[in-house]
Amino acid sequence: MCTEWQGWRAGTHSCELGHEAVGLVVDAANSTRLRTGDRVIVMPHAGCGTCPACEAGEHIHCIEQRDLLVETGSTSGIGTYADYLLKPDYLLHKVPDDIETDHAAMAVCALGPSFTAMERMGVKAGETLLVSGCGAVGLGAVVNGRTIGARVIALELHPYRAELARKLGAELVLDPRAEDILQQVQALTGGYGADAGIETSNNPSAPPVVLELIRARGRLSFVTWSGELPVKRITGKGVEIYGCWHWNHDRFGDAMMQRLRDARPLLDALMTHRFSMADVAKAFALQETGSCGKVLLYPAGVPEHRNQHNSQPEDVQ
Repeated sequence: MCTEWQGWRAGTHSCELGHEAVGLVVDAANSTRLRTGDRVIVMPHAGCGTCPACEAGEHIHCIEQRDLLVETGSTSGIGTYADYLLKPDYLLHKVPDDIETDHAAMAVCALGPSFTAMERMGVKAGETLLVSGCGAVGLGAVVNGRTIGARVIALELHPYRAELARKLGAELVLDPRAEDILQQVQALTGGYGADAGIETSNNPSAPPVVLELIRARGRLSFVTWSGELPVKRITGKGVEIYGCWHWNHDRFGDAMMQRLRDARPLLDALMTHRFSMADVAKAFALQETGSCGKVLLYPAGVPEHRNQHNSQPEDVQ
C-alpha cells in the first residue's frame, strides 16, 4: 500500500486502486520475456515501451502512457488492489527463487525511489545521508542507506515513525522544526553538513530547510512533489539537485535484487502491518494515523506465517 489512503480520507471513489504489487503471471499471452507461473514485481504505470525514456528503462517518465483498458477492451484491471492485473511484460521484473514475496514487494515504492536517488547521487559507505520525512518512502531510504553502510540522520515528527527510523538504523532522528536544526546537523558532520540528502516528506516548507543542511558541493534528491527552492542558494552552495520518482528495473534489476537480500532483517522491521484485502478500510485507517511502516495487502488473506500485526517498532537483530 502506498498513498491511496489519502483518497480514502478525502472521500473520493476509485475502482482502480494501487500501483505496486508482486504476483504470479496467470496468462503470459505472447510474451517472450515471461512464462505463466513466473513470480514478478509489478512496476507502476504503463509506459509506451518505445520512446527515448522507455528505451532507457525510465518507464516512469514516459509522456505517452498506454491506455490498457482501451487496448484490451476491459472495464478494469489496472489497479493492484485486486486479484488480477493487466500489465505489459516489459513492466514486470522476475523475482529470483531465493527472495520472499513480501521482501520483493519492498522493491517498488518502499525502496525504489530512494534507491534511484542514492544511485544518482553516488552515495557511498561512510558518507552521511540526511533523510527528510520518515513515511514509508523515507523509512525505505533509511534502509537503503544503512544497507550500503552510510551514516543516516533522519528528520521526523511522528513518534512511531521516529522510533521505527531508529530501529532501522538511523543514528539520530531530529525535529525538523527545531530552530537550531542547522547547528545540530553541522555539529554531527564536522561543521559542514550532510554529504547527501533525500527529501520525502512532501511538506512544502521542507525543501529550503533541507538544502541548508547539505554541505557545499553536496547532493540533494527530491522524491516529493511540494515546495520550492531558492536558486541563489543552489548556485551559491554548488549543490547537485536530482528529481527521483522510481527505479530503473532494466538497468538496476540485479542490483535491486541484491539489495533485497542484503536488507532482509531491516525489511522485516519495515513491514509493520498486514491485512486481508477485505480489511482494506482498516488498513487505510491505520495509515491515516501514521503509526505504521510499510503496510501489505493480501487478496486471499494474510498467510498464516505472516499473520502478526505489530503495534510498536521491534528491535532489529
